[in-house]
Amino acid sequence: MITYDFSGRHAVVTGAGGGMGEAIARALLEAGAAVTAIDLKPQPESLVGYGDRLTYCVGDLADAGFVARTIAQAGAVRGSIDYLANVAGVLWFGRDRSVLEMDMETWDKVLAINLTAPALTARAAVPFMRKTGRGAAMVHFSTIQWYRGDPNPQDAYQASKAGLCALSKSLAMQLAAEGIRSNAICPGMTATPLQARWDSDETLKAVAAYAPLGRIGTPQDMANAALFLLSDAASYITGIEVPVDGGLLMRM
Repeated sequence: MITYDFSGRHAVVTGAGGGMGEAIARALLEAGAAVTAIDLKPQPESLVGYGDRLTYCVGDLADAGFVARTIAQAGAVRGSIDYLANVAGVLWFGRDRSVLEMDMETWDKVLAINLTAPALTARAAVPFMRKTGRGAAMVHFSTIQWYRGDPNPQDAYQASKAGLCALSKSLAMQLAAEGIRSNAICPGMTATPLQARWDSDETLKAVAAYAPLGRIGTPQDMANAALFLLSDAASYITGIEVPVDGGLLMRM
């Protein structure tokens, strides 16, 4: 198992109330970081016991005022922000359909959560990243689905995640000279609360068999990739998207 030392560093992690965000927040805490965790959901039990290295904030990441206040306070209290992990997102089966037929209010809400919220967190965090003088790193969670169309579309989800990859690249170019890196992770099939539709052993086996590596991804798989991209081991990597998909893109 690869280990990292994030002691003396401060990370902001969105979507930390469950799934991938929870796993990333916990992994950073285990590696010694201080973490400001943000979610609409209450603090999960797995994030209890880290003392004053964890600040857990409950609120709406699509609310510009909440984001600005929360991250400004976190940066001021900790003295800096070294890392930002934009993990929060929604996938609304049934409501998010083809743009030809969906309620456009759904479109607006999905883009607000999946794309505008990461823009708001980056906007709020970068001034504190600049203050460190030692560089910083961001990782944004997209999806492999943005690479293709889908016969069962979730158009708002797909468009928002494509936009997030574009935003990540733009931030990478803008901030490279200051040593602030920005990369994206594109998960494949991953067992998180967003995938509650996989509700039987038969479905889980079929989904796992479709991935060339023969299993469904886990939140820990995503945390492993995120910690690498945030760490100094990736100090010469910026502006890329990393599929973490068990080889699924080879089938597309």
